[in-house]
Amino acid sequence: MATTYKTFLNNDITSTKTLLHEAIPLTGALVSGTYGTFPNGGNIKNYAHGMFQSCYDYPYLSSSANHIFDLTVGYSSDSMLSGAGSIQNAKKINMYNQMAQVLVGYDQTGSILRFDRDGDITGGEKLNECIFINFARLLGKDEIKKGSFTLKLGTGSYAPGASPASLITIQDTNAQNDYRVNSPAGEYGILSCSSGASSGTPSCGLIFYQAGIAVVSGSVFTNVLSGGIIAGNPHMDTVGTLFSPSLTDSAISGNCDNFRHRIYDMSFNNTTELNSTIHFCRINHNDYNYSSNPTYLSSSKIVVKNNTQDAPVSYITTVGLYSADNELLAVAKLSEPLKKDPTNEMTVRVRLDY
Repeated sequence: MATTYKTFLNNDITSTKTLLHEAIPLTGALVSGTYGTFPNGGNIKNYAHGMFQSCYDYPYLSSSANHIFDLTVGYSSDSMLSGAGSIQNAKKINMYNQMAQVLVGYDQTGSILRFDRDGDITGGEKLNECIFINFARLLGKDEIKKGSFTLKLGTGSYAPGASPASLITIQDTNAQNDYRVNSPAGEYGILSCSSGASSGTPSCGLIFYQAGIAVVSGSVFTNVLSGGIIAGNPHMDTVGTLFSPSLTDSAISGNCDNFRHRIYDMSFNNTTELNSTIHFCRINHNDYNYSSNPTYLSSSKIVVKNNTQDAPVSYITTVGLYSADNELLAVAKLSEPLKKDPTNEMTVRVRLDY
């Protein structure tokens, strides 16, 4: 325990923030059946409630398995596909509303807002049929790095186990410079089809960076003539079902299987925010030249002095940070002892990361 304390002044403490990024590649083989016959691979877990599906990087019953993402589908009650004849109609509407109320919020009347194609929540074209990819915190960390998300989807004929005949690439291009902040869940970017689309780079979804959720519009599997953005009519299963009938005539788990089969690969960079508080411990020439360690004295004499005329000498090995009532809060160890006597001054820089 220290016997002499120094108080930090305002100029002695500063804070910094560092962003660390890690590349996360997810191959289509892992997502669509590496560990078993598609769609019931050992790394895919369906639940009795039927609301969503979880994907792991290894058979989920193994202690080595890591959760990658949860997958679900849903549509708004304003969608033309909603209706009593649709399988799990109420659950699909509930999933859409649950995601919308968290990611988009409510209007002034208390009604849940719908996902907007261009991020202009007050107007514009809405995304009424969506696929939701909720990345695990293990992968997304504090947030997904803006401008790093890429998703490649097959849009050709359905052929289990075969590479897709054609691809569309979905990205949040230039999102680091152009993103939205009008979401209760934080910042989000616009997803657009940068290749393989019918024309231009039409928007086809949203990605919420802090929440770690990608919202993909059903238009990526819909023909231009039917209001979609691709030229063809991809089949969602082996019997040739198109997207809209598949969404209404299959359960949520079946729609998740159909979407997973279309994933060629997916990648993004995550972000870890490292906050630091830096304390500059300033030691003046007349500070800490003595030690309170009992071994510093022998028969009331300083052991490091050869004669009484020598200057006192100490060696600094540890810095302690104390609260206002002198309770020890943190300890920093120096890599080597620092010699201190009345002829020198020094500043020890202590960094606390959290």
